[in-house]
Amino acid sequence: MKTITVLSGKGGVGKSSITASLAVLLAENHKLITVDCDVDAPNLALALGVIEDNSQLIDRVRSEQNAILIKEHCSKCQECVEACKFQAISVDKEDFPVISDLLCIGCGACTLVCGDNALKLESVEIAGIRVGETGYGFPSVSAQLNIGKSGSGNVVNIVKIWASEIAEAINAEYMVIDSAAGIGCPVIASVRGSDYVVLVTEPTPAAFWDLKRAIDIVNHFNIHYGVIINKNDINSDFTEEMEEYFTVNEIPVLGEIPFDQKFVYALVNLKPAVIFEPEYTGKFLEILKEMIKNINFWDTI
Repeated sequence: MKTITVLSGKGGVGKSSITASLAVLLAENHKLITVDCDVDAPNLALALGVIEDNSQLIDRVRSEQNAILIKEHCSKCQECVEACKFQAISVDKEDFPVISDLLCIGCGACTLVCGDNALKLESVEIAGIRVGETGYGFPSVSAQLNIGKSGSGNVVNIVKIWASEIAEAINAEYMVIDSAAGIGCPVIASVRGSDYVVLVTEPTPAAFWDLKRAIDIVNHFNIHYGVIINKNDINSDFTEEMEEYFTVNEIPVLGEIPFDQKFVYALVNLKPAVIFEPEYTGKFLEILKEMIKNINFWDTI
């Protein structure tokens, strides 16, 4: 099975929309699974028409620790309130400590100062992992980090493990990963182990700067990649500047896509762009063929 990760650096450049359309076309001739590794704000499933009502919760990830009050042991001394440097502990009307799930980081200071042994650390749920059928012949796996929780990189690793097990069960030939934006832990966890990376950008200085940082990550893992320039007609001069950079640095351009509000309407209607507007099928097929050609080329070396 080949793992293809779609990465952007900057958010909002159309990465998830492009991932959805490429996956739908790839699925016409190959078995595949898609994975949304943006666990902070997953939306690939939505772009593919998968909503919570037609998806299944398959795992609850527990990792982070929070302080828990054993009320019957508490003498209301409030030493824990003073010990908490994160202001995660307040008191209720009866002077019992109240611990905020959002503010508590599980440092354990409160348990150390509590002479009544009324506080303990307990692992908590930090994310849920779901799988749903897309209606295009392949499943889509995603995870959603709970509000205020950390550990997104670890959650991405667990999502990929689940996706790999499902992929093996269905004999998938490809795993298509939609990475988070940026260059942080979830992105590194997404990219690591990939066979090929598709980088999506747009002709703006911010997107180009972030793309270069994303390229640094891909190069660090020595993974081959190609670039898609989305909305290439919003700044023709800057598009030419980017094209020159890619040529000089021998970076393959898999294709270019013009700006079109129909991509927005497609997302609103929970459909990939090539399904909502079939006239884009040819453009995406060209990109897909170029991508597969690149992957096969590096496989022969």
